[in-house]
Amino acid sequence: MKCLVLAAGYATRLYPLTKNYPKPLLEVKGKSILDWLLEDVDANTDVDEHIVVTNHHYAGAFEAWREKCGLKRPVRIVDDGSDKNENRLGAVRDILYAVDKLQVDDDLLVLAGDNVLDFSLEGFVEYYKQKATTCVMRHFEPEKEKLQRTGVVTVDGGGRILCMEEKPQEPRSHWAVPPFYIYRREDIRLIREGIAAGCDTDAPGGLIAWLCRQCAVHAYEMPGKRYDIGNMDSYRKVQEVYQGIVQ
Repeated sequence: MKCLVLAAGYATRLYPLTKNYPKPLLEVKGKSILDWLLEDVDANTDVDEHIVVTNHHYAGAFEAWREKCGLKRPVRIVDDGSDKNENRLGAVRDILYAVDKLQVDDDLLVLAGDNVLDFSLEGFVEYYKQKATTCVMRHFEPEKEKLQRTGVVTVDGGGRILCMEEKPQEPRSHWAVPPFYIYRREDIRLIREGIAAGCDTDAPGGLIAWLCRQCAVHAYEMPGKRYDIGNMDSYRKVQEVYQGIVQ
C-alpha cells in the first residue's frame, strides 16, 4: 500500500501565513501537520511509501521537508505543475496525476494534508483489509449547516455506502465524510473513467460519489476527532487543543 497526501491547495483563507508556505507544513505543538499524519502512518501501518502531491509554488518547501522528516519509508514529492489557485488541478485530478507519473499499481491510502487527527489510522487500514473494498471514513455530524459543506453518505447495516452526495442542501443522513480514503488497486484504474463521466474533480469525495455507484464502497466509523485547518480560527483552535496534550 502507498500513502498519498493531497497538498496542492493554495490555502488562500490563511493568507498571509500561507502565501509562500504550504499549509500542511504549519506547526502544531512543535511539528508540522504533515508530520502528525505521516509519522502515524509510517509507524502503525504497512504502507511502504509516502507520496506528497503538491503544486509548483510549494514544491521546494516540501522537498526541504522531505530531506529532514525522518520517516522510515521513502517519500516522493510530486509537483503537479500548477502555480496559482486559478489553475489548480483539483483533488481527483491530482490523484490521477500522481498515479500516472509514478506508475502506481497498488492500494492507495489518500489523506488530505491539512487535517490533524487525535487517533491512529491503523484501525482504518485494518477495516479496509477486512472489507476488501475501497473505503472512506464517516463521522456523526448533528448540524445540518455543517453537513451542507461536506460529503454525506447513507450506509446499510454492514457499512456499505448506498449513496454519497457532496455538499447536499438536504442531507439524507448525519454521516459526514472527512477527506480520508483507501482505494483498492482495481478501483484506482477507474479514476479516468470517473472523470470522463463528469464526477466532481475539485473535492476528493466527488470520485467516491461516482465510484460507489459502480462497485462496493464501505465507510469506517471514525474513532476520534479530526481538526480541519481551513482558516486562522481553526488553526488557532487546534493549537490550543494540542497545547493541553502531553505526549
